[in-house]
Order: sequence, then structure tokens, then C-alpha cells
Amino acid sequence: MGESTLLDLLARAAALEQADASLEAPSGLRFVDRAERERFHTWGSLRTAALRVAGSLRRLGVERGERVALVYPTGIDFFHAFFGVLAAGAVPVPLYPPVRFGRLDEYHLRTASMLRAASARLVLADGRIRSLLGETIAAARPRLGCRTLSALPSVPPTDDDPDSGEPIRADDLALVQFSSGTTVDPKPVALSHRAVLAQVRALNGFWPDDSPVRHSGVSWLPLYHDMGLIGCVFPALEIPTVLTLLGPEVFVTRPALWLRAIARHRATVSVAPNFAYGLCVDRIRDDELDGVDLSCWRVALNGAEPVSPRVLRAFQERFAAWSLRPEALTPVYGLSEATLAVTFSDLETPFRTTRFDRDLLAQGRARVAGDGVELVSVGRPLPDTELEIRDDALHPLPESRIGRLWVRGPSLMEGYLDRADATARALVDGWLDTGDRGFLSGGELFLTGRAKDIVILRGRNYLPADIEHALDGVDGVRTGCVVAVSHLPEGGRNEELLLFVETRHDLDDATRSSLPRRCADAVLGSVGLEPDRVVPLAPGTLPRTSSGKLRRSEALRRWLEGRLEPPRRVTPWFLAGAWLRSFGGFLRARLGLRSAA
Repeated sequence: MGESTLLDLLARAAALEQADASLEAPSGLRFVDRAERERFHTWGSLRTAALRVAGSLRRLGVERGERVALVYPTGIDFFHAFFGVLAAGAVPVPLYPPVRFGRLDEYHLRTASMLRAASARLVLADGRIRSLLGETIAAARPRLGCRTLSALPSVPPTDDDPDSGEPIRADDLALVQFSSGTTVDPKPVALSHRAVLAQVRALNGFWPDDSPVRHSGVSWLPLYHDMGLIGCVFPALEIPTVLTLLGPEVFVTRPALWLRAIARHRATVSVAPNFAYGLCVDRIRDDELDGVDLSCWRVALNGAEPVSPRVLRAFQERFAAWSLRPEALTPVYGLSEATLAVTFSDLETPFRTTRFDRDLLAQGRARVAGDGVELVSVGRPLPDTELEIRDDALHPLPESRIGRLWVRGPSLMEGYLDRADATARALVDGWLDTGDRGFLSGGELFLTGRAKDIVILRGRNYLPADIEHALDGVDGVRTGCVVAVSHLPEGGRNEELLLFVETRHDLDDATRSSLPRRCADAVLGSVGLEPDRVVPLAPGTLPRTSSGKLRRSEALRRWLEGRLEPPRRVTPWFLAGAWLRSFGGFLRARLGLRSAA
């Protein structure tokens, strides 16, 4: 293929559309609202609008290589802005919108820090969102301020881009995406067109052109996150095909609309974090799926957070009556610094789990044991991608030894934007230190946690997820909303095990008062550890990354500072708001305010 940039892909999709105007089903983006009304935009119309935005940005004074931040909900304006920035020779930086009125101080501080880290010259935003960004803009002081698309200088309509100047190259930056910051503040990840297209083609290689199935997708993931943008939008553009998009607020209020959209449009691919599958099990009623047939869904990717075998089985069992194929559920692993995906499970077989001896895992070794800890395989490396498990001295480890995961391949980031020291620590001789721990077994990757999140008690290492999953099913505990950390108290001689537990909002007094003891008993029975303290929290209290991962170190820090407090009410004007702060954070906070999960 001759295309070397995202703009090339967009031009190719538009040309194919123009060359065959008789297509009954043109390719493009379909947007679905909560009433299931639909709006369709072809790739060609998107390109025409984006070129006008590019002309406006040049007239405004945006120069080649400068960064432009984008703060939008799911909608066509995001794409006009994104590709318009690229066509102007600048670099888009998608950011999440403001969330809750009660959390705006935190949002302003964090987003202003991101704008400064990206050296953003301009912020483009939705009109409703722009009205809330005053403090953010005042703190970050981008030279060209914050504007809506309609407030840009006007230029004449054009179907071409005669003033594009120097051509965009494969090695130029395609976007800056912020790492999720599980244990530290988010870093600006610089991704070239070359890296993004290598990732996109690797993903589309799993459903090749000669497949008898015409692939299309459905996504409700936010567009500021790599799973939503790079994992869903760009592969649809590269084919090109149709991608159906629901806003995250649509999924929040009616998760059944996700499955209904898949069935109605006979989508073959859709992706979500683990918690979303659990939410569907808990929240979707049978009557909401009248007439739904999920047999078309061939690839249900599960990534962005630890994959729970319990949730996978529950989802398969719950929706088998609607013809969900067991082979569809596909655990994967990836990270922002590798553009997106690193490993994929086999698409033709059901997901695979194995039980490993718990005591040996704590010692850094993996051995199969029938009564051990159940871990999900996240598959094998993508084509042209290599994995190594290394010890602290960077020596490669053999299979079944637990260590730090390093990755090498064509989709790695250029580095952290303007952060040479951080880049040098993460990229060593062409290998990326992921910061994750795990092991290989039979050539497949099993993850055991973040390197900085390991729970250390009395000289032994424990997997925090192992401890946290012990509370799955405990009455009153919100599934997936538990943090386990170890902490040496001031003046203490030994590390203590702390559990931060989000509770359902509708607990009666008896259930609430007995919750700490029942949580402690569940962990003792499952893992053999006695928690030193169980801290119940209101729904939505635990800090999360922009991709919904729990921030364990941040949770401990806030607790020590006395700042783990219940959230205030969700912003009424924009129901997506709190969710857009983080995948799981909004869902669990929002649902906690409305009804029990």
C-alpha cells in the first residue's frame, strides 16, 4: 500500500467513494443517539470539512508541527477538528472533557498541566465544553486561546488542499496521546504516522481483505483514548468501512444500545474494557434485547484493564441466548506507548485461562496448579512485535518466570514529547519498558500487575488484582471497584495491607456495618492474608486514569492526606461528563448515584 499517513488514508477513502458513487452502502461514520436516531457522514464529506478547518487554522496562524488540543464529546466536530489539524500540518492532542461541577478544580489543574506538557498553541472545543474551560485556559495560556470551529476565520469552500505547503511525512507526528498514568502523572506520548499505520495494518491483518466477511464495527469508547480512536476509527478508515459510534453517555444510560447497535448493523468487531462486559451482565434486561441476534459479532475485544475470567464467563453465559459466539470474546493487551495493542488472543477459539500456584507466583515463578490462581491469557504478540520478560538487571527470563515486560516493534512511540529523560528511561536500545509484570507460558502472555503496584508484605510479593478479585461477589461491594495496597505506617515496623472498597449506594445499615468484616474474611479465605484495614468508600471515589484503570498509588496518597471523599453530584448538563473523566470512574460513579450495579 502506498499510503504513509492518516491523511493519505482519508484521501484514499474519499477517492474510492467518488470513484463509485453508486455504492449502496458507502463507508464512513454513523452516529447513534440514545433514542437510536442515526446520522451518517461519509469519509469524503469528512475530508471536505476537514480541509476547510485546515485553511482556517492556517489563516489563524497555526504553523507546521505546532500542537492543537481537542476537547470534544463523540460527534462529527471532533473528526473535522482532528483531520483539519493534521491537514494544516499541526499535531492534534485529544483530551477528555470536563466532568463534574464538584470536581472542576481537579480537572482545571490536570488539564492545564496536559496543555503545558503538550505545548499546545490552541485549544479547539465543543461550544458547551468551552464555556467551562475558562480556568484551564487561564492557567495554561495557549497563545491562540480556546475556540470553537465556528469561531475560526472563514475560508472559501474547497474540495482540494492547494495551500498545504510541505507534504506530511510518515515520520511526522500523527498525534499526541497521554498515557493513562496508572501510577504517575500522565505523560504526552508522541506517535508518528508510521507507528500508527503499522498498528492499524496489524489490526486489520486479523480480518484480511479476502475474508468472506465484510467487517464493520461499533464503538462507544471515547475518542480521546487510544482504544476508541486508534483501535476503532483508524482501522475502519484504512479498510475503508463503516464504523457506528455511540457516545459513552449513551452506553452509560442504556448499555443495551451497544448490543442493539451491533445486531442492527451486523457489526463484526467491537471492543471494550473488562468492566463494560460486567456492566452489561448486571444492567441489561431481557426485554431490551427483543429481536437482537449477536451471531454477527466475531471479535469482542477485551482490554485496557485487567481481564477477569469471571466476567468473561458471565458475559458469555448471559448473552448466549442471543447467539453470542464463545469464540468472540478476545482478551488483548496493549498500552499507549506502543500506540495500542501488543498481544492478541486467537480469534477462532474461546478465551483461555490457566490456574497457577499462588505461593510460587508470590516468589516470581509460575507453575500450573488445579486449585491455584486463575489468570487469563492475553495472547501472543502482534506480527513484527517481540516480547521479553526481564529481571531487574534487564536479563531475559525463561518461560514461567515473572518479571518486567519489554516490547519491541514498529508501533512504538517516538518518545514522551519534550521529555528526553523520561524517554531514555522507557526506551532502551529499541525496546520499550512497559512497566507491567507478567510471564510467558506456551508462548502466551499472562499479566500479574504493574511493577509499582506489587503488594509487599513481610518480604513476599502479592498480586493486588488477586486480592481485589477476592471481593468479587461480596454483597455490597461494587465489582471492579477495589484497591489493595501495602503501606508502612509512620513509626510502624511492618507493612500493612489496606483495602479501599467502593460500596453500593443503597446499602442498609446492617449490610454496611458488616462489610469490613465480610471483606476481610473473603480475602483471608481466598488469598490467605488478613487485611489490616478495610476502608469503605462511596461510589466513584477511587481515582482512575483516563482509561478507567485504578490508580492504586494515588488512592493511597489521597487516603493518607484525608482526601478520599465521596463525589458530588454529576454535572446535569452533560451526562457524559463524569464518565469522560475515566472509563470506569464515570460509569460506577453515575450508576452509584442512580441505582445499584
